[in-house]
Amino acid sequence: MTASERALLTDSVHDALQEMIFSGELESGSPLSVPALAARLKVSRTPVREAVQQLIYEGLASHTRNAGARVASLDAQTLKSVFEVREVLDGLAAYNATLTATHETVAHLRKMVEVQRELLEDPADSRRDATLDLQFHTLIRETANNRPLGEALSRLDGQSHLFRSDVWTADLNRRLAVTEHERIVAAIEAGDAEGARTAACAHVAGVFVRTQRV
Repeated sequence: MTASERALLTDSVHDALQEMIFSGELESGSPLSVPALAARLKVSRTPVREAVQQLIYEGLASHTRNAGARVASLDAQTLKSVFEVREVLDGLAAYNATLTATHETVAHLRKMVEVQRELLEDPADSRRDATLDLQFHTLIRETANNRPLGEALSRLDGQSHLFRSDVWTADLNRRLAVTEHERIVAAIEAGDAEGARTAACAHVAGVFVRTQRV
């Protein structure tokens, strides 16, 4: 197997493990046994070991001496800290994206929120809606053209997925999120960088408050 083939296999194993974590198949605190996962995924131990190390780097797993790696747990204080940083960084991404967005990018963002708005008439699908949400924010971050910023936000997104909430299952939360997305796009389209920053910060702050409601 060539180096590029090994890298692709590791990426594939990482994506599979990440999906198992995000879906809840591997719950918080679940052990990440390399031999057991290799057998489960029908691959050798090396790509699993490398994928688990990547999960640790991303904050989706933790390693304890003499206990091995486990899926990370996200307590209330850590979740609050994650969203505080996300609020600032997503605001910066929206600001920068406004300054660099092309007409094509704005049209793409507009189409994304139109699709999200149309899907509000359908039953909730948390995996679908979470994926569409991530695609929306990812396009803004890519348009911002700041690699360290994008990498930091990618890690924060992953960590926030460890917390189960009804953000994408409750009808009111879905509608509020789409409305907030529309405000971000409107500011970017108007060339209002500060307005885009404010809208993006308000969106992240609002999502956090809604995850805390009982």
